[in-house]
Amino acid sequence: MAKIHMVLQGKGGVGKSFIATVIAQYKVSKGQQPLCIDTDPVNATFHGFKALNVRLLEIMQGDEIQTRNFDTLVELIAPSKDDVIIDNGASSFVPLTHYLISNQVPALLQEMGHEMVVHTVITGSQALLDTVSGFAQLASQFPAEALFVVWLNPFWGSIEHDGKGFEQMKAYTANKARVSAIVKIPALKEDTYGRDLSDMLQERLTFDETLAMDSLTIMTRQRLKIVKAQLFSQLDSAAVL
Repeated sequence: MAKIHMVLQGKGGVGKSFIATVIAQYKVSKGQQPLCIDTDPVNATFHGFKALNVRLLEIMQGDEIQTRNFDTLVELIAPSKDDVIIDNGASSFVPLTHYLISNQVPALLQEMGHEMVVHTVITGSQALLDTVSGFAQLASQFPAEALFVVWLNPFWGSIEHDGKGFEQMKAYTANKARVSAIVKIPALKEDTYGRDLSDMLQERLTFDETLAMDSLTIMTRQRLKIVKAQLFSQLDSAAVL
C-alpha cells in the first residue's frame, strides 16, 4: 500500500513546502524513492529542490485554476507503488480540497490500495487562529479514510492562545481521534540554527546535500545535523509515515 501524503493548509507562508521536503527526505533516508509532486501555481518551492526530483503539475489555464487538471494528479498517484508527497499552495487550497472531497478521492484511493495522509501545519503569532481554524475545517470535511498529521511550527511565534497549547485547544480536543501524529518543528535560535536552516532552504538544498558541503563551517553542519535528527526521530515515532 502506497501512502499519499498531501500537505494542505489555506494560510500561506507557514512552512508547507518545508514540511513536504522533510517528508520526502525522510522517505529517501529509508531507502524509498517517493513520487514528489508540486501543485502550487504561484510559488513552486518544492519543485525547486532538484535532488528530490519533484514533478510540477500545471493546473492553470491562463489566469484561472482548472479544477479538471487535478484529474492528472489522480492518474499519477493511481499506479504508484512508492509513497507520494504532494505540496499544495495557498492559492489552490480551496479548489484542491473541494475537488478531493466532492470527487470522494480518499475513498477512491483506498479502493486502489492506497492510504491518504493529510499533513497540515499550525503556526504561532498572527497566523495561529487562522491555521487552527484551517485544521478544524479539514478534519470536519475530510472523510474517515483520510488520516491526519499535524505539524507545529513555532517560526512565527509561540503556539498558544489564552494560555493553552495546541493540544488543549478545542479544535484539537474535538478532532483528536482524527490525528495520527503531531510533529513539533523545533524552535530555532535565529542567529544560529535558524540562519543555517534558512540559508539551506533558500538555496533549495536538502540536509544531505548541505551536510556534504566542505565549504560550510563545522558548526553549521553540526546544527543542521541536529535539526535533521530531531525531525526524523519524530517521524520514526509516527506510525502513519
